[in-house]
Amino acid sequence: MRKIDMHAHFLPPISRQEAAGLDPDQAPWLAIDEDGETGQIMKGSQPFRPVYRALWDSGMRLQEMDKHGVDVQIISATPIMFGYEFPAERAAPWARRMNDLALEHCAANPNRLKALAQVPLQDLDLACREATRARDNGHVGIQIGNHLGPRDLDDEHLVQFLTHCAHEGIPILAHPWDMMTDGRMKKWMLPWLVAMPAETQLGILSLILSGAFERIPPSLKLCFAHGGGSFAFLLGRVDNAWRCRDIVRQDCPNLPSSYVKRFYVDSAVFDQGALRLLAEVMGSDRIMLGSDYPFPLGEQSIGKLVNENPWLSEDDKRRINHGNAADFFGLSDSSGLS
Repeated sequence: MRKIDMHAHFLPPISRQEAAGLDPDQAPWLAIDEDGETGQIMKGSQPFRPVYRALWDSGMRLQEMDKHGVDVQIISATPIMFGYEFPAERAAPWARRMNDLALEHCAANPNRLKALAQVPLQDLDLACREATRARDNGHVGIQIGNHLGPRDLDDEHLVQFLTHCAHEGIPILAHPWDMMTDGRMKKWMLPWLVAMPAETQLGILSLILSGAFERIPPSLKLCFAHGGGSFAFLLGRVDNAWRCRDIVRQDCPNLPSSYVKRFYVDSAVFDQGALRLLAEVMGSDRIMLGSDYPFPLGEQSIGKLVNENPWLSEDDKRRINHGNAADFFGLSDSSGLS
């Protein structure tokens, strides 16, 4: 069965000297070990995450795609690359440079490798301009973080960006980043295990409960990573609150669960029962195969969760594995995956 993996990351082999143009002390860069097989994402002088060659080497990426039976992979920035915390006048050229490098990464096999762009989201005009430029240059969509500092996706600044992408026909992947924590989640990867799913649910509910979806054109193609985080499991709680508390209803005219057809999620939930619940809540037409490759928290055998799920029909699996992403990103003609 054909596969489009629409949630995979890259980071180009940028030096600290090049990253200093964004910020000399905090910008991300890649320190590659002497053997060329492993490395470390750095944040200034501080190690951030150990990584291996597939993150920056498109040749190895293609080899591993073959191993996993992945026909097309859509790459996006490792979220530390977003640069939202830096001045827009430095973040804009950084985003352009990273987007150009993403296309260079994909040039190894442009039929099998596609890219999502990043934008300087802190400046609406610059973000819209880069989103359109990237689309015109060959990116198949945009990846954004699920918030901008204290501003969630219902903030008018971000609603206007989403509206721009709706009008321009630019698909969006919303990815959690800069996870909420006050220091209590200090070890065992708890920010990734607790805060990251909560961040994604927060992004979805901020759009639903604020009434933002009433203002954003329904043509917007929006997908949330990691199966929508905590959203599917806790949606019943949200519907119950909407029915019982007027403060929850005050900006949201319809039952929260009625908005599931306004967005998509990926399949990265790592449990067969969780995937069954996700399909029951969202519908198999709103889920796309996503692995979070090439990180250890990603699916280690890409597509296995979907292909071995006993509750999904063959049609469901085809939609999730490739059909939904082909339609979402407009890949049917170019990749022969319709």
